[in-house]
Amino acid sequence: MTPQDMETRIVRYGDLRPCRTAFIDAHTPGSDQKENFTIIGGGVSESADQHVHITTPHGFNIGAAGQPPMCRNSLHLHRTAEVFFVLKGRWRFFWGRWGDAGEAVLEEGDIFNIPTGIFRGFENIGNDYGMIMAILGGDDAGGGVIWAPQVIEDAKDHGLVLSEKGRLYDTKKGEALPDGESPMPQLTDEELKQFPEPTSMQVVGGHIRRYWDMMAISDKEPAIVIGENGIIRDKPGFQVNFVSRKSASERPQSHDRVSVLMPVKGHWRVDWDGGSATLAPGDTMSVPKELQHSFVPSMTGEASIYQVIGTDDPAGATWKPN
Repeated sequence: MTPQDMETRIVRYGDLRPCRTAFIDAHTPGSDQKENFTIIGGGVSESADQHVHITTPHGFNIGAAGQPPMCRNSLHLHRTAEVFFVLKGRWRFFWGRWGDAGEAVLEEGDIFNIPTGIFRGFENIGNDYGMIMAILGGDDAGGGVIWAPQVIEDAKDHGLVLSEKGRLYDTKKGEALPDGESPMPQLTDEELKQFPEPTSMQVVGGHIRRYWDMMAISDKEPAIVIGENGIIRDKPGFQVNFVSRKSASERPQSHDRVSVLMPVKGHWRVDWDGGSATLAPGDTMSVPKELQHSFVPSMTGEASIYQVIGTDDPAGATWKPN
């Protein structure tokens, strides 16, 4: 595969194209400055303005959220897995029907395998623009987002209506639901009772791993962070590995499913038969299945990278509270 072919499979951080109208809370004060990025796969954006960088199905989606300080993403849930790692900044994650069941603060490099089936939200509590990278299970990521009812109500006050087909319409711009199409139905009180309200103690220990802990345990070989045999034992439709400078190897590897490389710290050189490329933090590279390749740090200093590999596991819910 030529370097030109592979370059089409690399999304550079500087080339990311944000969408500021991706979701129903795009006009709600406190959430109206967030940016959504869909890097690989269709994602879950509700806006026709969303740009998708790589449309080829991978079995999972890669996206990102960029937010200025004190900007939040409203309470929602997914039918499939959602994993975040912090690329830049300091972030507070919160969950539950009203966002008060539990919370956790993540720093750069930390990773969170959020339990499927709970309402969750997050906000940048750092002092600068922050970004979190996201992995969503399935090619269609479960068909979209399910919003807490109060989020839908708040959005109406600011002109945004979500259709039953998952598309946004801005009434302040004169847009309206198409004829014969109804608004997205809200969850009933009985339906809401089905969603768990786990505490911080139930979630944090089993679903969050800290960057410096992973640096320590990956000193001799890559750490399987999420997977059937991972530190976090789960089968969300993909496996997540963490590789540091000490565990990186020039020995070629290949996989029977497509994989993705996402640097956290340092620059990484990816070599394959026919070429090489250098990745920086915030870059995302899709590696074709069966392609022999290796990746190692290309400069001195701290270096770490997440590797996502598709699996045949279903992308649905795999966790319930104790």
